[in-house]
Amino acid sequence: MENIEVEKSKVFIIVEIIEYVPNAVVIKTIIKKTTGNITAVSFDSGEILTEKISPFDTFIQIIEGRAEILIEDHSQTLETGQSIIIPAHSKNAIKANERFKMISTIIKSGYE
Repeated sequence: MENIEVEKSKVFIIVEIIEYVPNAVVIKTIIKKTTGNITAVSFDSGEILTEKISPFDTFIQIIEGRAEILIEDHSQTLETGQSIIIPAHSKNAIKANERFKMISTIIKSGYE
């Protein structure tokens, strides 16, 4: 699947730029720079982004549906419009108990 940036200077509706795909997590790049990136992500029900640790803070905003976010084994459920910051160096995972869409923003600068 192609993963190119969203066209600049063109209006778009964020929940419409990414579709659900059965049994899949789909990632669409909005902006990708060496200093960070913004992606739209859709999860089909039952899908999981496996546990990982990032060296950067990650801002997650739910734009449709409901997601389960695990940070250091502590589970939180976020609904449409809610956000959370996953701290740098924290063990985390994202689960779709039902399908949902989110925006993920990672800022890589400022950690020097």
